[in-house]
Amino acid sequence: MEKKVVLLTGASRGIGGGILDALLKMENYVVIATATSAKGLESIDRKIQDAAAEGMAIKWQADDRDGTDQMLDKIKEAYRTYPDILINNAGITRDNLMLRIKDEQWDDVIETNLTAVFRLSRKCIQSMLRKRWGRVINMSSVVGAIGNPGQSNYAAAKAGLIGMSKALAAEVANRNITVNCICPGYIETDMLDFLTEAQKEEMLEKIPMKRLGKISEIAGAVCYLLSEESAYMTGSCLHLNGGLVML
Repeated sequence: MEKKVVLLTGASRGIGGGILDALLKMENYVVIATATSAKGLESIDRKIQDAAAEGMAIKWQADDRDGTDQMLDKIKEAYRTYPDILINNAGITRDNLMLRIKDEQWDDVIETNLTAVFRLSRKCIQSMLRKRWGRVINMSSVVGAIGNPGQSNYAAAKAGLIGMSKALAAEVANRNITVNCICPGYIETDMLDFLTEAQKEEMLEKIPMKRLGKISEIAGAVCYLLSEESAYMTGSCLHLNGGLVML
């Protein structure tokens, strides 16, 4: 069986790192994973080597428009194809109350979390259409569904990502290409390290399961969307939030 080429963005830590760990345990995949720093690239390289897997780490800045084409050309040169599977995980936050958000804070978040996903997906979809097979998984957020004070830029990007995914799913469904979103709630990552214990307790009170989500649970959802068991699912959002929001 010919191996599928997977491109995972933002794979050096957090949810992206957990997804990378899960992918490296699966057979029949060539895993290309991106990071923005030398340290991140080293971490990815080490994981690939330890797993004795086929793949590579590649530097990519989501807001570098020329860099996107250059990255994909490197992948094609190395593996003679563009990615069969695209997992758009890279993202940033620039939190502030809307009245205080500077234009550059808005632009940075929209560019990285939404526009870069559009550009990367557009390029990869062209190859998937020719193959008549493909998988696109976009990491949105519970914030994209319900909003959150101080995150109007992030909420706009993640909500836009859901809408864009649904539109794209409808456009390519007849070519055996699925496009789905995963919308995590509060997950145990270093992004929550800035919270005080009191803030964490307040957060848990709002979650019916009374716990944070695990990175492995998000990675498990990704693995499901890559499986043949999910082949009839497209234009959907998997909400993993412990019951925080029931949609």
